[in-house]
Amino acid sequence: MNAINSLFLEALGASLRGERVQWENPLAAQDWAALFQLAQAHHVLPMIFEAVYACPAARCADAQLMQLVKRQTMQSVMMQAMKTGELLALVKHLKAAGVTPCVVKGAVCRSLYPSPDHRISGDEDVLIPPEQFDRCHEAMLAFGMQPADPQQDMQAAHEVPYGKPGSPLYIELHKHLFPPDSDAYGDFNRFFADAHAHATEIVVDGTPLTTLGPTDHFFYLICHAFKHFLHSGFGIRQVCDIVLFAGCYGQEIDWTGVLENCREIRADQFAAALLKIGRTYLGFDPNAAGCPQAWQEIAVDEGPMLDDLLSSGVFGDASMSRKHSSTLTLSAVAADKRGKKTRANVLRTLFPSRKALEGRYPFLRTKPWLLPLAWAMRIVHYAGEHRRAGTDNRATESLRIGSERVELLRRYGIIK
Repeated sequence: MNAINSLFLEALGASLRGERVQWENPLAAQDWAALFQLAQAHHVLPMIFEAVYACPAARCADAQLMQLVKRQTMQSVMMQAMKTGELLALVKHLKAAGVTPCVVKGAVCRSLYPSPDHRISGDEDVLIPPEQFDRCHEAMLAFGMQPADPQQDMQAAHEVPYGKPGSPLYIELHKHLFPPDSDAYGDFNRFFADAHAHATEIVVDGTPLTTLGPTDHFFYLICHAFKHFLHSGFGIRQVCDIVLFAGCYGQEIDWTGVLENCREIRADQFAAALLKIGRTYLGFDPNAAGCPQAWQEIAVDEGPMLDDLLSSGVFGDASMSRKHSSTLTLSAVAADKRGKKTRANVLRTLFPSRKALEGRYPFLRTKPWLLPLAWAMRIVHYAGEHRRAGTDNRATESLRIGSERVELLRRYGIIK
């Protein structure tokens, strides 16, 4: 592990404990810049800045850089506070309209952090029973929310995004937690068929929020990270969410049931690696969390996982090349589920299957014969991203990253 990654994890661990680092040795200007750049890539800049700004080493840092990062931190924290306030108001509004919103991830996870608004969320996830969608949609409109994609077939979609003009609030409204038509993870929904029946309630800033029960929520956080791992990767923030949740609700979690579910989807080594990262770097105490020996005895090398997630950025979007590499990893998982082998190749990257493209090009659901048009549109879009991102987006680099990540899937027993 390089020095910047080591400092980053030390500061992050201190933040999760509500502490600050006490670095004595001065850092070079480029090291401070690299540290904050890494924090920004993982959407944890406020947490890192709060942990480091008062340490002796920071007194020797470039004052202009520190002021810039301080300003970015304050803006992010204030924006997050506004989002949280809007979300809580929206939840009250939906409940008054007869909707039963179940808030997952963001606001629930933020409540576990020493400084909740330092844990930044790009969007808020709300799960509703599918039969409540029409009522919920009308209530969302009445609150001032607008569909982010007016052309989307909202009745058919498993997830409908909404924004609010003049507000930072962005909602992903879920009828299902995972896209049912995904070959790689659409079947994960079966584990949450009774999620609404097992829901519980927490209080955030004085407002009651309905959320998943502890066991369902813990397993969902693992599955959500796993889903992104199957794409182009996920960042350290999701590990923080998982270990903080386990630390807070561990005594209420059915660890044995979660392990059985993880084994069923071949995510047991994956999940064990995340907990080991939490134990080694982030202050997670498995014994205090009630984590049984069956979990702790899983032999796993967390190093490759840690290297991958640190280089991925939040949700694997560190580079366009990395994002496009997901075509290879998802194809590998889908092929493995069908009992077939898969090999990375350029054709699969440029010409994915119809099903793989339906999310971006919904017309393929009813007009499958337009698949060549979708391929052409995708290549044009890819070329446009290449012009904007330059060397950040190359087909050869996507193939290299994708091939390496397919081997990582094999290493953790996800595919054969």
